[in-house]
Amino acid sequence: MKLPETVRNLFEGKNLAFLATLNRDGSAQVTPVWSDTDGEHVLINTAVGRLKERNTKRDPRVTVSVADQANPYLFTTIRGRVVERITGEAAAHHIDRLATKYLGVEKYPYLQPGEQRILLKVEPERILLPRQ
Repeated sequence: MKLPETVRNLFEGKNLAFLATLNRDGSAQVTPVWSDTDGEHVLINTAVGRLKERNTKRDPRVTVSVADQANPYLFTTIRGRVVERITGEAAAHHIDRLATKYLGVEKYPYLQPGEQRILLKVEPERILLPRQ
């Protein structure tokens, strides 16, 4: 399903998103994240082994909210599932692209020695459309 234009614009903009995953005990774990979209999925890049990555491996259900940084009343919330987990060069290239978007640099500057990046593709199941 193609995301509505207003939703795509929020994820394509330089806006922080908030990713909610489920901990083992069922409680919510929320993290601010850089985000992107391929037009159909929400794309979240993280490091292998982080809590959000481990949580989505165990339970793929997530909620992602993003608000326009210039107008926080313009926001969307998406409930969905992580349907694909991409590692390797594609994930490394994606985090560099996000670093360009959010920081204005060509390479992600916070990569730790031995860190492996993973790209989580979230397929929307419910979308709260932004009100303008």
